[in-house]
Amino acid sequence: MESKSYTWFERRRRTKALDLAQEQITKALDTVTLLHQATKKMAENKRKEAMQYIENIFKVEKEVDKLRTEVFKELSKGVALFAEYREDLMHLVKRLDTLADHVKDAARCIKMLGDAEIPKEFWENTVHTTSFLVDCAHALRGSIEKIAVDSVAAIEGAKKVEDIERKIDDEYLKTKALFIKHGREVDSGSMVIFDDLVEFIEHAADMCADTADYIVILASRE
Repeated sequence: MESKSYTWFERRRRTKALDLAQEQITKALDTVTLLHQATKKMAENKRKEAMQYIENIFKVEKEVDKLRTEVFKELSKGVALFAEYREDLMHLVKRLDTLADHVKDAARCIKMLGDAEIPKEFWENTVHTTSFLVDCAHALRGSIEKIAVDSVAAIEGAKKVEDIERKIDDEYLKTKALFIKHGREVDSGSMVIFDDLVEFIEHAADMCADTADYIVILASRE
């Protein structure tokens, strides 16, 4: 989980709010990688290791939430930023906070399924989906970085996010189809929770796409 430098922020006058927002965005996107690692460990039947990734998600999500609050506090002080950029920051921070919330909810589902008997194909398909989600987060990160320095590249990155999100939609349907295939092998409680897991991953992907749409607007302003 490396720290990134967001050039869009660098071109504005340095403020505490901008520093906090940069950190918040980085940590929010990092939760996606942690989720992917957790699903991989579940597919490998390494449940103890998976639970450690889950705990790390909970820890990072709390940091994301705290940073969001701190950013909003700083912005409420009337920091030295134009009003439109304060608003831009708030929109980005809110969206990435929501993304981290969906990842946390997915992680909760995995934790509840820790001792459940789930067909390996369920987990393998979920790993495939979360790998696309990681690609989506990386594309989103790159797009954010390009907002101020290369608006065309930022918009192209945003379109890449949307392309990957469509692949996640396809994987979502494939996973749902497994519910029919393996319906008799899984107890109803576990099936409900796994269904929630799939839904939260889908919500996270939708939020990536929603953020990408907003980045197109920001890049167009530049």
